[in-house]
Amino acid sequence: RIEDTLILRRAAQRRYPSTHFHAVLEDYVDERSRSASHTPIGCYTKLYHDFKISTSSSSSRKLSMWIPMLGLTALPHVGGIFGGLITRKEVKTWYTTLNKPSWRPPNAAFPVVWTTLYTGMGYASYLVWKELGGFTQDALVPLGLYGLQLALNWAWTPIFFGAHKIKLALMELLMLTGTVAATMVSWYPINRTATLLMVPYMAWLCLATSLNYCVWRDNPEPSKED
Repeated sequence: RIEDTLILRRAAQRRYPSTHFHAVLEDYVDERSRSASHTPIGCYTKLYHDFKISTSSSSSRKLSMWIPMLGLTALPHVGGIFGGLITRKEVKTWYTTLNKPSWRPPNAAFPVVWTTLYTGMGYASYLVWKELGGFTQDALVPLGLYGLQLALNWAWTPIFFGAHKIKLALMELLMLTGTVAATMVSWYPINRTATLLMVPYMAWLCLATSLNYCVWRDNPEPSKED
C-alpha cells in the first residue's frame, strides 16, 4: 500500500509539476490516500483542478479590485494636469503682478500639495464606492456630491488663472468649500476613513479661500469705464 502510494504520488508530480500545489496539499493527500474510496492520483486530480479554479477566481477578484481603485484614485489628477498647463504660464507672468499677502505658501508647494490632496480624495472616493457596492442607488448622493466638488475644483484654475476673474474665482471657491463639507457629511456614516482623508483637503481649501480673498481685496478689478 505504501509503495503504491509513493508510485502514484510520483506519477501525480510528473503530471502536475506545481511545487506550490504539492506543498499545500501534501498532508491532505497523505490523509486521503488512506481512504479506500480515494486513490492518491484521484485526490491529486480532483484537488488540482479545484486549486486551479480557486486560483483563477482569486486572481480575477484581485484584478477587479485594483482597476477601480487605481482609476478612482487617478481621476482627480486628470483635471489637475490640465489646470497645471494653464497655471504654468500664468504663474510666471500675470500672477507675479498681483499684490499677495506675505503669508502665502511658496509657488513650489502648490504642485506637491495638490498631488497629495488629489491622491487622498481619489482613494477616499474608492473607499466609499467599495462600501456602497459600486455605483448603486445608495451611492447617488455621496458620489454625486463628490463629482460636483471635483468639477468645481477643476473649474477654479481656468477662472482664476485663465480668465483672470478673481472675484468670480472667490465665489466659485466658496461654493467648492461648501460642497466638500456636504460631501464629508454624507460620507461619514458610510466610511469614516474616507471622511478623514478629506480633512487635509478641507483645511487647504480654507487657506486657499483666504488667499483668494486677500488677492481680490488687494487687487481691485478695473471698472468697465477704465
